[in-house]
Amino acid sequence: MERWVSSMREADGIYVLDTGSTDRTMEKLADLGVTVHQEIIEPWRFDTARNRSLELVPEDADVCVCTDLDEVFQPGWREALEKSWTDGTEQLRHLYIWNFKSDGTPGTSFRYEKTHARHGFQWAHPVHEVLERTDGKRLWKVSECEMVLEHHPDPSKSRGQYLPLLELSVQEAPEDDRNAHYLGREYMFYGMWDKAINQLMHHLNMPTAVWKPERCASMRFLSRCFLEKGDKAEAMAWAMRAIAECPETREPWVQAEESAYSMGDWESVRYFGRKAIGIREKPAIYINEDKAWGAYPYDALAFAEYKLGDIEGAIAHTERALEFGEDDRLLGNLRFYKGVSV
Repeated sequence: MERWVSSMREADGIYVLDTGSTDRTMEKLADLGVTVHQEIIEPWRFDTARNRSLELVPEDADVCVCTDLDEVFQPGWREALEKSWTDGTEQLRHLYIWNFKSDGTPGTSFRYEKTHARHGFQWAHPVHEVLERTDGKRLWKVSECEMVLEHHPDPSKSRGQYLPLLELSVQEAPEDDRNAHYLGREYMFYGMWDKAINQLMHHLNMPTAVWKPERCASMRFLSRCFLEKGDKAEAMAWAMRAIAECPETREPWVQAEESAYSMGDWESVRYFGRKAIGIREKPAIYINEDKAWGAYPYDALAFAEYKLGDIEGAIAHTERALEFGEDDRLLGNLRFYKGVSV
């Protein structure tokens, strides 16, 4: 809490809606100079909670910066905001570091849009909530900003409420392709393979589902589901479709590499692995996957090269995989490959 308040001190005022804490959060926030109110949201939904918190902000405020207690701005964000908030700006887009690698460097990062004008906006959807215009406008001025927000989540925190809220989101807004994709992904997270397959295919068939990176993700997830169900041919077919949808991103190549690995098709593993690691620029979109940008592509590629008799390649790519962090299995593989090369 102290970390978060310190991060937000550059604002003119800090307003918090407490939705039911029992650990003296309200008292501690008040002691730190925060304006805090409590309200129990029943039934729980994130958009209602955020809209209630927005009502706490004074009417004469200009800009609202919405963050959670596990998010921390890098210092200087206020100056960056004021520099970017030009005439006509209604919303800002800035970098969001969603997680960090074991060595402390940024992991998955993408552009974020939760900073907005005080008036004319409301939050929508029970979960994975987004800002919408209260006047129904479809387009408004979004400016790029150099603010950087870091996410430091509590790994023990349950995400059990997400699935029923996503099902409610799709029920309330069946035309929303983004929520349709999220629901399919959530079914996959829960190992509900058939439900995930049906939902992800539904997402791909929606006329509004046109953003290629997200379509590619649905195809990758379909590949993963079929792989879990033991249908390796269908898994590879969907991985290939994902590549065709968005060949400039690393993730579909890694999914194809993984599918080929499950088949013992070492020539294909080598081909897809080399294509994957050849993509070195990581786009700043939420759809990135840590697995594709970590040790896995190099590790799988190394084993394929060993199987194909390229021991030097196996050694080089295992050493590259180890750059992401020491691992007993990888170290054992490296010793084995070096023993073979001797």
